[in-house]
Amino acid sequence: MPDRAPQPVDRQLPTDEARELISLVRDIARNEIAPKAAEEEDAGRFPREVFGLLSRSGLLGLPYDAEYGGGDQPYEVYLQVLEELAAARLAVGLGLSVHTLASYALATYGTKEQRAEHLPAVLGGDRLGAYALSEPTSGSDAASLRTKAVRDGDDWVLTGTKAWITHGGIADFYTVMARTGPDGARGITAFLVPGDAEGLTAAPPEKKMGLKGSPTAQIHLDGVRIPDERRIGEEGQGFAIALSALDSGRLGIAACAIGLAQAALDEAVAYAAGRQQFGRPISDFQGLRFMLADMATQIEAGRALYLAAARLRDAGRPFAREAAMAKLFCTDTAMRVTTDAVQVLGGYGYTADFPVERYMREAKVLQIVEGTNQIQRMVIARHVAGPESR
Repeated sequence: MPDRAPQPVDRQLPTDEARELISLVRDIARNEIAPKAAEEEDAGRFPREVFGLLSRSGLLGLPYDAEYGGGDQPYEVYLQVLEELAAARLAVGLGLSVHTLASYALATYGTKEQRAEHLPAVLGGDRLGAYALSEPTSGSDAASLRTKAVRDGDDWVLTGTKAWITHGGIADFYTVMARTGPDGARGITAFLVPGDAEGLTAAPPEKKMGLKGSPTAQIHLDGVRIPDERRIGEEGQGFAIALSALDSGRLGIAACAIGLAQAALDEAVAYAAGRQQFGRPISDFQGLRFMLADMATQIEAGRALYLAAARLRDAGRPFAREAAMAKLFCTDTAMRVTTDAVQVLGGYGYTADFPVERYMREAKVLQIVEGTNQIQRMVIARHVAGPESR
């Protein structure tokens, strides 16, 4: 049996423009991202030049309005772009998802004046965003955050520490949630903070199991002064903005997870077709063939789930339950599929000579970020069974 090269995913796209977009993304992924992924991840190098290319190619603002430099693409298309990028290198797909998440508050809740002033640079000006909600003592319980914003005339003064910030220390802007009122969800407000603001500093990046090329760091705000014009939404509306952003962001994580799983499956299939044992390719053995069949089925199910949620979003219908389901199922799938890919490759899968060990390490974080999968189960259960009794 000859070696089997990976086949591109057969995508059902709504327009010719979307098909051309996916073709462009595949060219970038194949020529600019994938060849350097292993080396740069091993070195812990963030591919900032790739994000410059994505910006110049019009890919940093795909789901946002063309009036402000966005791509006017439905989420159904944007998520498939993410999947293609994540398959080439998760740090790039996840980075674009985080940038989109960071842009959400401004694009969705900003005034017309705020959007006109800031969005063109955010969506097409080679800027990179970060989303600053979590803190050292408030992760899943995000409404207990302690970072404060105190009004001082026409300005706000922000003080506190944010934790687990993707692009922390390298972002050009941060969407920061800070407390402007009493304890609880209703006392939180959103702010657009420049990355070079005086008093904003970053701790050294965390030393992580995977995604070493994507910096994650604490952000310290020591009396950061910003004008009221950079407050997004009304005072006290920040937590609602944060949750709304996360519904969409979870779909981004789901798409990235399926991209990573697809890359692992492609590697496993290619290896199994070329590896000979007992005088025949190991892809001939039923036990392994069934494993590959299960991997492929889980990936297709995850892809269908995130696309169904995206189409609800595009139609203006509620999709929070479906977003949680997609995030849960797709990231659990990525963990299973990447683990099985290591098993298919045997001892070789446990070495850095093949990418599946990196895929397995990277998959784990997707079950944690933007709401752990335990939190997703809580969200889904509330939709299915109603709120918990108190």
